[in-house]
Parts: sequence; C-alpha cells; structure tokens
Amino acid sequence: MNATAAARKVGLTTTVPIEVIYASGRVPVDLNNIFISSDDASGCVEEAEAAGFPRNFCAWIKGIYGVLKRRGDIGTVVAVTQGDCSNTHALMEVLQMEGYRVIPFAYPYDRDREILRLQVERLMEVFGVEEAVVREEAAVLDRARWTAIRLDEMTWKEGLITGRENHLALVSCSDMEGDPTSFSVKLEGLMEEARERKPWRGLRLGYVGVPPLVPEIYDYLEELGARVVYNEVQRQFALPYEGVDWWEKYLLYTYPYSFRYRLQDIQAEVRKRGLHGVVHYVQSFCFRQVEDILLRRSLRLPVLTVEMDRSLRLDARTRMRLENFVSILRRLRGGGG
Repeated sequence: MNATAAARKVGLTTTVPIEVIYASGRVPVDLNNIFISSDDASGCVEEAEAAGFPRNFCAWIKGIYGVLKRRGDIGTVVAVTQGDCSNTHALMEVLQMEGYRVIPFAYPYDRDREILRLQVERLMEVFGVEEAVVREEAAVLDRARWTAIRLDEMTWKEGLITGRENHLALVSCSDMEGDPTSFSVKLEGLMEEARERKPWRGLRLGYVGVPPLVPEIYDYLEELGARVVYNEVQRQFALPYEGVDWWEKYLLYTYPYSFRYRLQDIQAEVRKRGLHGVVHYVQSFCFRQVEDILLRRSLRLPVLTVEMDRSLRLDARTRMRLENFVSILRRLRGGGG
C-alpha cells in the first residue's frame, strides 16, 4: 500500500459530513461510487466471496470490500454504524482485523439534534480540525451542491437532462469526485451542453431507493419513452437545504433516519414533479425491502418494485417488467406519452 496516498484518502461506506474530511486536507472517496462505476464490479463481489463473505449477503457490502482490496491508496474508512446497512458492523470488524483504520459515525434513528451534533464534533476531533476551517470548506462544497441541484431542476422542469445524467451528477455529491471545484465545473459544462438540446417530453418517473447497481435501467426506460426525473436518494446526497447551519443539513438529510422522513420527501416531490409512476429499486438481502410495504401503502400512483442482487445488466425478466409498467402507465394516461 502506498503509505502517503493511503493516509490522504478516506473511504466512505455512505454519505457523511465530508466538510470535515476536506477541511483536514484529506480526500473522501465514496466506495459505493467506485464499486458501481467499476468495469469489473462483479469481480469486486467475487473477491469478497473468495475472502469468505457468504453469497446470500448484500452485494454492496461485498463490493465495498472488494474495492478496498483492489486499491492500494485507502487506509482509513469512515463507516456509518447507524442509519445505513446493518451489515456494515461486520465489514468494520473484518477491515480492522486486516489493518485498516476504521472510524465509526452514527446517525441517530430519531433524528436527535444533540446526538448528531456530538457525532459531528467527534468526527472533527478525530480528524483534528477546527469548526471555522470546516465552515470555509462547507461554503466551497455548497457551491458545487447548488450546481447539482440546478442540474436537477433542468431535469424535471426543462426536460434537458437525462435520468442517467441526473443520477450520476447527484450521486457524486457524496464525495464530489475528490475535487469540489473541478466537479462543479464539470456539472456546469454538462448544463451548457444540455441547453442546446430539444426539451424531452414523455412519461415522468420517479426512482426511489438506493442507487442502482445497473445504471442501464435509465437508458432502457428512455428507450421505452419514459424518463426518470426524480432520483430520490441521489438528490438527498446533494443536501438540498437552505437557511440552516452546515452540519444541520445532515439532520434534514432523509436517508439515514426513519422511513417516514423519506416518505414525506417522496410525496412532496411526486406532486411537484408531476410524476406518472415510481420505480422502487430494492437490493437483494437488504432490510430496506420491507420499506416497499410502506411506500405502496402511502403513494397514490403506480409503483413497480425491481429487485436485483449482483447482476450488472438488466436481465430479460426485468426488461419485460419495465416494458409492461410503462405500457400500463401509457394506457392510464389514455395512450399519451
């Protein structure tokens, strides 16, 4: 392992206050994003299974492990112990045994303000940074976030950004691709390019659930005449909240808390964006599958639940189900696009 690089890069198991990491002079790396963008994501999963991880275990956790083992430039991992996957606890123990420095971070289930503040202060202490420096970094990150949020608006308001582009831009807000300024410039370039496009018209879908292992789902839906104009969890990564202190955005961030907070956000965005249907993505062997019950009982529009495990391509069955879902939506709208 390259000791200098390993000391500078910090792996993340999910979104945490990256302002603190950047303020310490280190670079956050969202291991999930590395996993799903890998040319050999299946190989990452297989590497974890070769190390002893069971087959009936979340592919995301195995993928994160495989990514770490294949890279030699990450020696520290911030692991979310509450508010994400419960399997992270087991992953932490394996990583600690293998010599990684593991820093726990916990989101309080009941969204308790004081408990979250203590977690943030502890993170600042671990990384040895003063809050004044963190605030300066937060201002830089917020500029990139609002660029991503503007791009999101161009998706559902103007029909100029594709569902896949929206997904990639928002999901990358979890670590800013290691350079907030360059990331912001990249998004601005995409927006400039998109302004020359013809506005898209068709069925408007929401995508709810963890980001997909198979981004191809966006392309296939557009082939069918439907576009995802709302990526639920990915949008949360951009922390779309104004008028609060930098750390309080992580209190409003819905993903790690009770599903009722996510549901409130979903219902509001369904109305605002004029959605015709929702695709709910659930990962095999994940406890969040149970949330599908709550989602279906609460939304007053068609929901298609898509479950996947480790496949990186859409299989024939899933393609057929997506095609049938779009056909049903089109019939419900009287055959319109």
